[in-house]
Order: sequence, then C-alpha cells, then structure tokens
Amino acid sequence: MTISVCIPTFNGGQFIKEQLDSILNQTRAVDEIIISDDSSTDHTVEIIKSFADPRIKLFEKQQFSSPIFNLEFALKQATGDYILLADQDDVWMPDKVEILIDELTTSKLVISDGVVINQEGKEIASSIFDIYNSRKGFCKNLVKNSYMGCCMAFHKDLLPIVIPFPKKIAMHDLWIGLNAELYTKPVFCPAKLIKYRRHDFNKTPLNAKTNSNSLVYKISFRLTMLSLIILRFVRQKMKLK
Repeated sequence: MTISVCIPTFNGGQFIKEQLDSILNQTRAVDEIIISDDSSTDHTVEIIKSFADPRIKLFEKQQFSSPIFNLEFALKQATGDYILLADQDDVWMPDKVEILIDELTTSKLVISDGVVINQEGKEIASSIFDIYNSRKGFCKNLVKNSYMGCCMAFHKDLLPIVIPFPKKIAMHDLWIGLNAELYTKPVFCPAKLIKYRRHDFNKTPLNAKTNSNSLVYKISFRLTMLSLIILRFVRQKMKLK
C-alpha cells in the first residue's frame, strides 16, 4: 500500500516550506509528493528543490493558469493506492496521514476537520466543519459545498471516475465529493488534522457571507455541476455494461 500527496503550486514561496515540512514529518510516512508548479515567478521552485528529498517529484513550468487543472495534472502523475490532496499554504497535523489512511479502510473517500489560521499562523476559527456545516449528502453539498480538497483523502479507485475534470468545472473538490457520493459512503472525520490558512491571496471565500457571486451565477453553477455529474455517471455505467 502506497501513499501519494498531490499539491498544485503557484507563487507559494511564502508558505510552501512549512507545508512540506509538515507533510514530510508525519507519524505515517508518505511515499511520494507530486508537485505541479504552474510557472511560479517567485522562489517556490527553488524552495521545493532545496529539500532534496527523493519522495518529492516536482513538475515545473506548467502553463495551466488554473489551480484546478494544475491539480488534475498532479493527480495523473500519482502512483499511490491512496491519494491525499494538499494546498501550498496550509500546515498538516503530525498524525493526519495515519488517521486518514485508517479511515479509508471503510470508505473510498474521507474528509477531516481542521482549524483555520491567518497569515501569521494564529488560529481564527476552531472548526472548518462548523463553518461549512460539513456532512455527507449529495443534495446538501450541491447546495452548500463542504468538501474541502485540502482536507480530502481517497482511494485510487476514484481516479478513473473523477478525471479528466470537465472543462467547465469550477470547483474540483465539490466535483470529487459529489462523484464519491454516488459510488461510496464518504466519511467526515471529526479529527482536526489541518491548519487551513487564510490570507490575501486565497482563491476561494471562507463562507457564503464572503462570496460575492450573484444568485444567478450560484444557481447556474449548481445546475452545470449537476448536469456534468449526471453525464459522467451515465458514461461510467455504460462502461460497466
């Protein structure tokens, strides 16, 4: 049984060292860390190379201009039986890998809780699950997503289902989570296994109150996601015939 960690990076030099330190010093070691760098213009690549750890597999000079498809590339390179997703700017608790891999003995996908920290590393919220009212359920998550990619681990069996990502996809974690709802019983693990960092350059809002998208956009987005999920589900069922 092997474990892969996939990280899409772009100008993450400020925090990437702390994140990699936390991943490389787990109570249960990972076998590979796949990093796809989307043509960073800061010192991200140099910092990653400075680790000189054979478990780190860096794919630099990518040109996706998209964290979603940058991650998709990393997923395609992963060889592990179990895959954990990571952001470039968070911090993992030392036992994150150990706990999530144990949870994956009963499910193909697991999500853990975590605390929220600010740019300086100070805790600003005690539970991600409380913020998003996190729990399983297809309709619940289609309406209000609680699938956080940086808190997610899943079995490689899900890869042929979720990739390639649809071109119109806007949230890869919701895409993975909703597909998993159709094929397995996701586990929401209450252990707080990540320090989820919020700073000026985060791509996604922390909650609905800070989401500036219009109601029309939100409805359209969910209808598009639903149609893509149904289309992928039908295609998967046809393959099995």
